[in-house]
Amino acid sequence: MPLTPLDIHNKEFSKGFRGYDEDEVNEFLDQVIKDYEMVIREKKQLEEKVAELTEKLNYFTNIEETLNKSILIAQETAEEVKRNAQKEAKLIIKEAEKNADRIISEALAKSRKIALEIEELKRQSKVFRTRFRMLVEAQLEMLNNDDWDHLMEYEVKDIEIDEDEKEEMSQS
Repeated sequence: MPLTPLDIHNKEFSKGFRGYDEDEVNEFLDQVIKDYEMVIREKKQLEEKVAELTEKLNYFTNIEETLNKSILIAQETAEEVKRNAQKEAKLIIKEAEKNADRIISEALAKSRKIALEIEELKRQSKVFRTRFRMLVEAQLEMLNNDDWDHLMEYEVKDIEIDEDEKEEMSQS
């Protein structure tokens, strides 16, 4: 067990013939007691400081571990978000491509339908034009026919119409 300042202070030496000068020994012991007390006080302060610093070190070590875990979790989360975003982007692109293909297909189908309708309208237009030409030509032929000239040559004679016939004609 280590000596305490009190042990040093209470230490008594045996006296011999022509022994040590008692005042000198006491003065030296007083100095040793003061120095030893100072060393013990410093030791206690340093131990307290070590304990405090150890506690702070543990605290900061815990914070460091927590931060490292948080960083790892954040990195993993970021990677997962990135993967999910890439998957979603691929899905959006596929959906857009499907929609684009569908729109193009619909547009091509409409364009073919319109082209067929245009061809049908052209055909109907040719038929109508041909029929109309034939009608006009027939009408012109009728106008150019000599029958009109013969009709002009007929003379209408006065025909007596009896009263009953006049009345019938006026009613109709």
